[in-house]
Amino acid sequence: MPRAVFLDRDGVINRKAPEGQYITRWDDFEFLPQVPEAIRILNRTNFLVIVVTNQRCVAKGLLAADELEAIHRRMLQELASLHATIDAVYFCPHDNDSQCACRKPLPGMLIRAAKEHSLELPQSWMIGDSEGDVLAGRSAGCKTVRILRPGASPQTGSDLIANSLCEAAEKIVSI
Repeated sequence: MPRAVFLDRDGVINRKAPEGQYITRWDDFEFLPQVPEAIRILNRTNFLVIVVTNQRCVAKGLLAADELEAIHRRMLQELASLHATIDAVYFCPHDNDSQCACRKPLPGMLIRAAKEHSLELPQSWMIGDSEGDVLAGRSAGCKTVRILRPGASPQTGSDLIANSLCEAAEKIVSI
């Protein structure tokens, strides 16, 4: 069965918007350093690379779902032009108080992806920059990597910690 590396988007693939703000247009989307290289590393080791991202901006009416999907298509195109492949993108458009099963820290997006791609979750990884990402990965049965933001506590429930997606990818493939 295939295995995957699940990636949170904001803070892992692209620079996070300031607190309380959201990425609502492509012009505000900025890749973090070495992201294409990290994804190429994962692609070469036969991991599917799947984005799982909470996008509360849709529920808040700041962005329509089709506009978010256009940003994701552009992200995929830009990465593909650099020979870095993301196999799928899943997003939760719901607000924090929603009763959905997809909003991280719940594992709904990972479980849905696993069903749709016949993934072996215990052989898969979740990489994120929040404890919610780690909890979603653990709840789905994945191993986890926490990207530490500057000033973040190294205390985490993740299996590994890293300072960037590239460092996380290198650690995963070395195991």
